Amino acid sequence: MSAADAPASAAVPGPVPAQGPRFVFIAGLHRSGTSLLAKLLAAHPEISAIENSPAPENEGCYLQGAIPHTARHGIPGHYATDPAQHHIEGCSFDTLATRERMLAGWAPWFDPASPWWLEKSPVNLTRMRLYQQLFPMSQFVVILRHPQVLACAMRKWVDRPEAELIDYALSAYERVAEDARYLHAITLLRYEDLIAAPQATLAGLAAFLDLPPHPPQIELRNGNADYAIEGNPARAVAARLARWGYGDGGEVGRFEPLVSHPLRAVRESTAAALIAGEDDERLLNFGLKISQS
Repeated sequence: MSAADAPASAAVPGPVPAQGPRFVFIAGLHRSGTSLLAKLLAAHPEISAIENSPAPENEGCYLQGAIPHTARHGIPGHYATDPAQHHIEGCSFDTLATRERMLAGWAPWFDPASPWWLEKSPVNLTRMRLYQQLFPMSQFVVILRHPQVLACAMRKWVDRPEAELIDYALSAYERVAEDARYLHAITLLRYEDLIAAPQATLAGLAAFLDLPPHPPQIELRNGNADYAIEGNPARAVAARLARWGYGDGGEVGRFEPLVSHPLRAVRESTAAALIAGEDDERLLNFGLKISQS
């Protein structure tokens, strides 16, 4: 746990349902596609998401007072590798008071009749193990994006060299891989696969939540095509990219999405749906830069 964790805030009375909606938390670095993924999932009639709130991008981290989210928290290009913002089981926020206050802040923004409540904030990436403790039946969907593309996208916001931002993204992914070992229900996928095979990807995520597929009618475009990627990373960086199926210059290769769930039937149906996306169109994208048309 983080030694820099502050004490949990005092509880505010709020709904603590013994049974009822379960949380699905969307996590990912800034500019990785979290908002797009949340929008696509929230189109499902069985999923309720935060909408029309005063929070930037409807991010739930701004709508609760249990875990501090000041202007010094969640900074793009910094937060995901900051040990002080890595909250896990047993940390000072792992209390019933934290759970009650978070529910009090979030509940008004969700449909109480919906079986799933979707919350999307980039900082979820460093809070998954804590959230599993606070909301034991929650599930997590993590979205990755090619670190070279991500670095170009983040440089609009962050004054750091591209090489540092690539290292930041890879280090964050490596931390996620370690945290995933402690999570009962997590799916890890890539932005590029969502764009290349949206129907299969969304069918897989519906299966992960044990819901029937409900593909939204929406056109997706390849945002990676907006960036000119300079290649030739160091050998060590190339090896770290390859772990996630990425190559130099923004190339995208094969990658088996991580699927973990306590129920074998859910694991298998999720994996089967995701694998079904490897049709001819998707295979054309593997090992190549995704079409820029």
